This record gives sequence, C-alpha cells and structure tokens, in this order.
Amino acid sequence: MLSRVARDSPASRVKNAMAREIERKFLLENDAWRSDASAGIRMRQGYLTQNGPCSVRVRVAGERAWLNIKSATLGISRLEFDYPIPIADAEDILETLCVGAPIHKTRYHVVHAGHLWEIDVFEGDNAGLVVAEIELQGPEEPFALPEWAGDEVSFDLRYYNVSLATSPYKTW
Repeated sequence: MLSRVARDSPASRVKNAMAREIERKFLLENDAWRSDASAGIRMRQGYLTQNGPCSVRVRVAGERAWLNIKSATLGISRLEFDYPIPIADAEDILETLCVGAPIHKTRYHVVHAGHLWEIDVFEGDNAGLVVAEIELQGPEEPFALPEWAGDEVSFDLRYYNVSLATSPYKTW
C-alpha cells in the first residue's frame, strides 16, 4: 500500500489497485504544530454519494484532482481507492453532481517522531474545526502523540469529511 504522502503528494500521485487506509484523527490543543508545518495546500472536495457501502468523493488540491472511493466503515481501518482525473472534470463534478456543501480546507503536513501528520484547517461552514490525522501501516502501530494533539475523534462520525458536507461544524 502506498503511504498517504505518496498518494496525496502533488508531485507524485499514483493509482493504487487496492488500499486499506488505517488512519487516526485527533482534535488539536493549540497551534504549536504551525512552526513545523509545510506551506499547506488548499483543497476543495465534494461527495457524489454518501449512502450505502461507500462514499464517492472528488477532490481538487492545487492544480490536481482525484476521484476517491472509500468504504463507509466507522473506525480507523477502511478500504480506499484514489484515481487521478482531469481538473476540468473535477470542477464540473463539484459544481453539478455533489450532494451537500463542498468542503473547503487547507492541508498542512507536519513530521513528528518519524510519522507524517496531516493537519486540516477547515473553512466556510466548517470554520473553526482543525483536525490532525496520522496514517499508520497497521492498527497496532505505535506512534508518539505530539503535545499539540488533543482528544481522539477517530470513532466520531461527525468529524468525517463525508459528514461535514451535510452536517457542517457550525451547526453542532
């Protein structure tokens, strides 16, 4: 399986035949992560379907775009498939085919104790929400929790992007 860095890096996006994402999500205690963060990349994404056994998402990140299919499983382990698509197609899909509101966020990368953390700072109807994610090779893989990481929300459906499209943070 490709690491999330390989899958999400604008410089190297590769189609995976089958991938199991093992990801943990945390709220943030403070902004201390910012001193070690990458420049960040703005993202827009929307969902074509949110019901049934999977969600189907389109994402534009910078000048690249992907179609993503993710199993609708609560927890830290889910099937995930990513496919690059033309940015013009992604823009059309975002404008015409998505259910709920598009998600707007800036993603930053922070390396802490040998692991890559992705920090998503949400905008629009989800402004004020900041979530840190770490992708692991296995569910039992140990990792060091940064001092800026707070409560774990991996099992709270409200914090999944697919939920934020129809139940934005500002309505909680």
